Amino acid sequence: MESSSRHVHDTARADARQRDEWSIEFSRIVAFSDGVFAIAITLLVLALEVPENADDLADSILRQRGDVFAYALSFAVLGKLWMSHHRFFSVLDRFDGRLMALNLLYLAFVALVPYTSELLGDYGEQAPAVILYAVGLAGVSLAFAAQIVYAYRAGLVKPEVRGAERRFAVPASFLVSAIFLASIPVALLSPDAAILMWLGIFLVGDRVTERIGISLRPADRG
Repeated sequence: MESSSRHVHDTARADARQRDEWSIEFSRIVAFSDGVFAIAITLLVLALEVPENADDLADSILRQRGDVFAYALSFAVLGKLWMSHHRFFSVLDRFDGRLMALNLLYLAFVALVPYTSELLGDYGEQAPAVILYAVGLAGVSLAFAAQIVYAYRAGLVKPEVRGAERRFAVPASFLVSAIFLASIPVALLSPDAAILMWLGIFLVGDRVTERIGISLRPADRG
């Protein structure tokens, strides 16, 4: 196991590109990722409709409460994902083709969020819509965890922050995935209960973000 990990590390380091030496390529990766997030977040609002010729505007808007909730939830989720992704790429010292491939897989799940969000807004009382939303976001979290694990094992993360990424970011991603996956059987019994489980993720995420921020402060001063 150790020799296999060392082989991955040595091979990746040989193929990896220094961030400073390949700044344009690195910037393009980040810009592309940010673009996917921006488009996905923008598409969320398209699920909301402006009532036409409504006699009771308040009632018409109230009828869209499922879509409004799905929009708010998905916007908050994508916002959290973007902040985590931004923080992860800020501590990279180098990158390689495998990390780029894992990032593309991650972005594929991010781009799926507007679709699953609209399903959740229109059919949130039905288990299939809740399950599909949970599967998609579990995929996002697992793909992000895979990026962190690979980057750590391949020596792509800055030495001064490797401990923080390993101790906090990876467990947090797996915990988020576990919550979404655990909500799937719950959704078969009660879609509302599954959705309530998701809301707990924001409390977990805030604590993990705070701990990572505290861990990175000494490095930032240096």
